[in-house]
Amino acid sequence: MLLPEHCIIPDWPAPANVMALQTTRQGGVSHPPYDTLNLGDHVGDAPLAVARNRNLLNTLLPSEPTWLEQVHGTAVASADAAGCRVRADAGIARQRAAVCVVMTADCLPVLLCDRQGSVVGAAHAGWRGLCGGVIEATVQAMEAAPQQLIAWLGPAISQEAFEVGEEVRAAFVAAHPQAASAFIPGQPGKWLADIYALARLRLEAIGVTGIYGGNYCTFRERERFFSYRRDGVTGRMGSFIWLEE
Repeated sequence: MLLPEHCIIPDWPAPANVMALQTTRQGGVSHPPYDTLNLGDHVGDAPLAVARNRNLLNTLLPSEPTWLEQVHGTAVASADAAGCRVRADAGIARQRAAVCVVMTADCLPVLLCDRQGSVVGAAHAGWRGLCGGVIEATVQAMEAAPQQLIAWLGPAISQEAFEVGEEVRAAFVAAHPQAASAFIPGQPGKWLADIYALARLRLEAIGVTGIYGGNYCTFRERERFFSYRRDGVTGRMGSFIWLEE
């Protein structure tokens, strides 16, 4: 059985009926390099192991999550009406026990809820989706005043380990000149990007000021998190959010 200590419970002032859960790489049955709680069925792991890992979550979740086929885009799915597999990079839910999930292994998971506990959302914010507006699209789909939303930034790669090209920096700065402050020089022609700072900037720009989390590094915390940039072939973690029944 998957135990709660294998997971992270977001530390944020969400309403009592908002439930959220972040898995780590611990507590599952997959063998290296997917050891052990790999939830991704698209990374080369044994399908039976992935199925068993997902079944382990059944003791902690109220229903089967709406698993997404993530493509680093900005489409938002509704977990209220969606099937088991939807092509999107974010999900929202208003119905009780409908579970939103995004999977990551360096990209930034962003969980959202309103202060009344009437709607929740989850966004997969790699640099492409973040720059393209996946957070803004998720907030718009939630149809709540941004000032009434709070956000939790889950485990992602830290600035010290996230080197990107000039084209990445240029894309962010073109959209928001303030984004320049989230980049520091790396090797010649490269920049170190602070994906947490970039997400905070995007959230604050649309009026979401209650922002929590953002103090992890998937790349450096090898024993706790999967990291695609570190390992190449690796598993995926899940960030889950739902309204309690």
